[in-house]
Amino acid sequence: MTLRKLKDIDMDDFLGVIGLERKASLPRWLLETLGLFGLGVAVGAGVALLMAPKSGRELRDDIRHQVRRVTRSDHDKEVVTRTEH
Repeated sequence: MTLRKLKDIDMDDFLGVIGLERKASLPRWLLETLGLFGLGVAVGAGVALLMAPKSGRELRDDIRHQVRRVTRSDHDKEVVTRTEH
């Protein structure tokens, strides 16, 4: 082995030769875990939408009606609260 090849060896190469590896840091582990969790959520949501018994248009209409109902209900509560004071 030449001196140039020895200079090219980094810590991970040396640890690999003796059968060790670096310990992953907590932020890196957490980032990888949350990334995989987010990917799982996205895939699950996509599969759920594909397997839904309604068409996309029907589903969007239902969501739109539910949002309008909730916002209307919140608006009505706000109006009642204002008139009581």
